[in-house]
Amino acid sequence: MRKTGSVAATISYSYTSSTGSNAGSTTIGNDQVEIVWKGTLSDFGSTLGLVRSIDLSCNELNGEIPREITQLVGLVSLNLSTNNMSGRIPLQIGNMKSLDTLDLSDNHFSRHIPASLGLIDRLGVLNLSNNNLSGKIPTSTQLQSRTASSYMGNPGLCGAPLDNKYCPGEEPLISKPTDHEAGNEEDENEFISQGFYASMGAGIVVGFWGFVGTLLFNKTWRLAYLKWLHDLVDWIYGKGEGTSGKFYHQ
Repeated sequence: MRKTGSVAATISYSYTSSTGSNAGSTTIGNDQVEIVWKGTLSDFGSTLGLVRSIDLSCNELNGEIPREITQLVGLVSLNLSTNNMSGRIPLQIGNMKSLDTLDLSDNHFSRHIPASLGLIDRLGVLNLSNNNLSGKIPTSTQLQSRTASSYMGNPGLCGAPLDNKYCPGEEPLISKPTDHEAGNEEDENEFISQGFYASMGAGIVVGFWGFVGTLLFNKTWRLAYLKWLHDLVDWIYGKGEGTSGKFYHQ
C-alpha cells in the first residue's frame, strides 16, 4: 500500500500437497472475498488484487490517526467510522492520491478539515459527519461538490455546501446608499410628486372646463342638462313629500 503503480489483479498462490495421492503436486488457488465497498456488499475474485482497503469501523479504537498512515499512497479505501477516535485529521492526508473512499464518521475528530483533502482527485465517497470538526470547509471543487450530509453533525463547521454558508465575520454587508445616490433618489421622488400634482391639477381644470364649456356653447346640451336637473329636484321633492305624508298619516 506504500507503492503506486499497476499490481496483479488476481491474487493467486501455489502450495504442494504432502499427503494423499497428490503428494508432491503443485496446485494454484485463487481467493474470493466479500467486502462492503461504497456501502454495497461486493464480491471480489479476479479483481481482488486491486482492492487495497483498510476497514476498522465499528470497534472501540481511540486516540489519533497515526500520521504514518498518510504514507500509504496506494490505499484505495479507508474506513475508521464508528469508533472513539479523536484529535485532528492528518494534515498530510492529501498525499493519499489513490483514495476513492474515506469514511471517518461517528468519531470525535476536531479542529479544521485539512485543505490537502481537496487535492485528492479520485475521492468518490467522503463522510466526515458526526464529529467535532470546526471552521470553514476548505474551498475546493472536490469538497464543495459533496452533499451536506457528508459534513452534518459538526456544529462548528461552516461554508458550502452546508446551510450556514457564511462563517462568522463573512456575512455579506448590505451597502448603504451614498449621499449622491440618496440625493438622486430624493430628487426623483420630488420630481414624481410634483409631476403627480401637476397632472392632477391639469386633469381637474380640463375636466371642469370641458364640462362647463360644453354647456355654455351647446344650447341643446345645456337645455337637456337643465331639464334633467329640474326633473331630479321634482323627484327628490316628491319623494320627500310622500315620506312626510306617510309619517303624518301614521
